[in-house]
Amino acid sequence: MQGKKELVVLSCVVFNYSGIVQWTKDGLALGIGEDLRAWPRYRVLRLVDVGQYNLEISAAELSDDSLYECQATEAALRSRRAKLTVLIPPDEPVIEGAPEILLTAGVPYNMSCVSRGAKPASVIEWQKDGLPIEGAVSTTEVLPDRKRVTTRSYLPISPVDTDTGKNFTCVATNLAVPMGKRATITLNIHHPPVVTLSIEPRSVLAGERVTFTCQATANPPVMGYKWAKGGVVIQGARESVFVTKADHSFFTEPVSCQVFNAVGSTNVSILVDVHFGPILVVEPKPVTVDLDSDVTLNCKWAGNPPLTLTWTKKGSSMVLSNNNQLYLKSVSQADAGQYVCKAIVPRIGVGETEVTLTVNGPPIISSEAVQYAVRGERGEVKCYIASTPPPDKIVWAWKENVWEKEKGTLSERYTVEQSKLTTQGGAVLSTLTINNVMESDFQSTYNCTAWNSFGPGTMIITLEETEVVPVGIIAGGTVGCSILLILCLLALVLVLYRQRKGSRRGVTLGKPDIKVETINKETHSLEEDSGSVSTATRMVKAMYSPFKDDIDLKQELRSDTLDTRQDYELKDPTNGYYNVRASTHDEGRPASRSMHYSDYRTSGQPGGAAAVVSSGSGAPGATAGPGTPSSLAPGSRAGCYDPRPPSRLSHNSYAQFNTFTRAGQSQQPPPSSGPQTSDFTAECSLLDSTAQLGYENYGYPHYPTFRMGFGPPSLAPLEGGPAYEMYGVGPSVSAGGGTGTPETGLGKYGSSTRFSYTSQHSDYSHRHTQRMQTHV
Repeated sequence: MQGKKELVVLSCVVFNYSGIVQWTKDGLALGIGEDLRAWPRYRVLRLVDVGQYNLEISAAELSDDSLYECQATEAALRSRRAKLTVLIPPDEPVIEGAPEILLTAGVPYNMSCVSRGAKPASVIEWQKDGLPIEGAVSTTEVLPDRKRVTTRSYLPISPVDTDTGKNFTCVATNLAVPMGKRATITLNIHHPPVVTLSIEPRSVLAGERVTFTCQATANPPVMGYKWAKGGVVIQGARESVFVTKADHSFFTEPVSCQVFNAVGSTNVSILVDVHFGPILVVEPKPVTVDLDSDVTLNCKWAGNPPLTLTWTKKGSSMVLSNNNQLYLKSVSQADAGQYVCKAIVPRIGVGETEVTLTVNGPPIISSEAVQYAVRGERGEVKCYIASTPPPDKIVWAWKENVWEKEKGTLSERYTVEQSKLTTQGGAVLSTLTINNVMESDFQSTYNCTAWNSFGPGTMIITLEETEVVPVGIIAGGTVGCSILLILCLLALVLVLYRQRKGSRRGVTLGKPDIKVETINKETHSLEEDSGSVSTATRMVKAMYSPFKDDIDLKQELRSDTLDTRQDYELKDPTNGYYNVRASTHDEGRPASRSMHYSDYRTSGQPGGAAAVVSSGSGAPGATAGPGTPSSLAPGSRAGCYDPRPPSRLSHNSYAQFNTFTRAGQSQQPPPSSGPQTSDFTAECSLLDSTAQLGYENYGYPHYPTFRMGFGPPSLAPLEGGPAYEMYGVGPSVSAGGGTGTPETGLGKYGSSTRFSYTSQHSDYSHRHTQRMQTHV
């Protein structure tokens, strides 16, 4: 075998022969001699010495493919035939549709490859992206020259969308081209959209928003979207994203996304994991059965997560079943009633429904066995009949009386009425009315019997007498309770009023971190007081300033509240943060608050009733004239004063006495050097000139006179005892033997010249200066 265009030499050796040697081709002699003119590519290579007669064929062609024979004609010798086979490679293989073929995904296709003019016939193989692929079918066809062969190969494929861009290669090989010849084709697969439908979030509660996203790849490109729920197209949804609120229906009705292009459309659906409470799928219907029958009650709920189902009878907590069906065997009338089918979805909710079971049977009478009435009044005996089916007949029997509807008559005292109770499932109430109840009516029993198609039902009822409480007793009890309640309310109001009234005596700021101190100071100095006012006058003012009659005191209390509000208005040092009220130093107290010594004198002419006596110290021995009261006797100062009003000072008020700082000896008023003029008699004028004042002038027995001075410091509260000492006051004998001034006998308290008394109603008579100190 030789390939085309190759040099071929056919060998022929004849030993010991000197004659003519020639070659034949397919039995046809080629000629004699070395040069074969009729066959320019043929030549006989003769070497006589060795007896060699070879045939040389240059550039072998297909026509050279024949049977050759070497003949020695003279010796009548011929060689065996030599078969020359010329190998021809196939033409370039061809794939139909190359270089790119357009296919539709999912549509089967036979890919074809043709290899022509091969000798011998070519063998065709297929490759996909360089990897061999099986399944091809080949056919051959011999050409007219009966030498060459055409080979066809068919490769069936079912293209998918992912085959786009894939390369398929056809390889044709034979002996002439062992490496083969190749042809390649590229696939372009048109396919409907490939859709991926996703949801976010994946799990939602009913009523929450959910987003559907439809992602699609397609060749050719996507042309549009359609959305549907449960097979119903959602109008207005035309984009790749659909947002809505999920309800329980999304759990059972899928949402679908349809995407289409020029090739076709793709529809993808998805269910939403919606968590929702129990929803009744099938509404249960009432069931009516006969006595001793079997019955099945149905109830179907839906919920997500999976729910728990329970069956109970209304009014009972016993669980009868946990399935959708409740099976009852051989029911009795006691089984009749309402059954509750409850569904529980964990952490979501609870739902329940009721199913009514009616059992046909004899009437059931459920009235009270003992009923009551009032003697002499109208009484009733009630018979409550529950019956399914309704009763056909109702009969009352008592004493010698028997009543049946449309049969028999009763006396005027008795009547029977019947009514249907629609709220009780068609039950019947039969009422026997007794007018003017008598003693004999309480001694009888009343038989109520009802019949229906299943039999009778009977109940015996007795009537007992009941006492009636008189209306007067009820009314009296009501009135009494009302009066008692009113008294309690009045007592409560009175207690609250007293507490509030008492709280007015002391005012405490609401802010514990603010302290306001008000200091009252008289405008004239201590020296002026000491020089112009005697000690006795100051004592009288201090002791009598809080004493007035009851009417004036009540008026002062009322005016004091108003005065305090009006006269103590100062600029608020806290700028309104705290309400601090005080009086400016320019404001004077009202006249109603001014009290002087003269307020306690009896009006009259100077020396009117009192006898004029010589000025002096009131030495003993002065006696009243005849017919003169002892209080107006010469030497008595009782006529100069009004009787002392009864004191209303409490112990706490007295404890408020305090003494000013003792003045120095130089601050004491100088002794009077001359006579003093006064509106009063000489006796009365002593009040303004002497430093000692006897108690006999107030109409009281003579007591030793004392003054108050500072005592030793004490940590005890005022209520525990006064913080001052008492010391005697009176004439004293000086060192020279004469009578000293009242101040002389004071001892260590001789410099104590004045004191101040402070209480709720103390002296407001002078204009004063106030200093406000705020401590934060």
